[in-house]
Amino acid sequence: MGRARPLGAMAAALIAAALAGCGLPFGGAGARGHSAEAVTAPSRPSVTAPSTARVTVPATAGNSAAPTSPAARLRATVARAQRTHEIPTPTPTPAQQALGGWRSPVQAVEVFAQEYINWTSHTVATHLHVLAQAAVGQARSAMTLAAGQVAHDGSLKLGGIANSGTVEAIAPVTGEHNVYAVVTRERTTATNTSAYQGLRPAWHVTLATVTEVYGWLWTISGWQPQN
Repeated sequence: MGRARPLGAMAAALIAAALAGCGLPFGGAGARGHSAEAVTAPSRPSVTAPSTARVTVPATAGNSAAPTSPAARLRATVARAQRTHEIPTPTPTPAQQALGGWRSPVQAVEVFAQEYINWTSHTVATHLHVLAQAAVGQARSAMTLAAGQVAHDGSLKLGGIANSGTVEAIAPVTGEHNVYAVVTRERTTATNTSAYQGLRPAWHVTLATVTEVYGWLWTISGWQPQN
């Protein structure tokens, strides 16, 4: 399915029958099985992760301690929202301040992409709200808009639709500042409809713009699916 469309219409397209391969929120295994975590901003680490690292957010650890990293807080927010069916209102902060970031542009792009493409009909709206909190600028607006639209449509749950995939490649776009092309391989399935029966995995390209926050961390400020 082609994904080239204005981002304002992204959520509507997700609900349509041609949803195959259109990825979204948190959930699912990481690319290549590696793991990494977003980090908070208070102090610069002595060693920065290499820019070529392939990473994903690991599963939530089963401990009672309060989450200390943005990734852990995001996962805790997801779990709480799914349990209470409410999205907690964040403490007021300066406009467009992200919860944290990642140690390199490539790491930020890969984590965001991996979580964007793995979702189920029951987690999509909640996950999009949380993903928006990790982004700034156009990417935050796009995730927030999509979350609001899918939350008011029951088509995904009625069809039992889910999307899964892996991040296959990330590369800087020539001639563009802080813009990366991310290639994903995705597959859409459904438990309550035959619309996706036999559907093969599809390749997709998205342009991701990264922004430096807190002076040394990176997060996503632009997210533009190309097909």
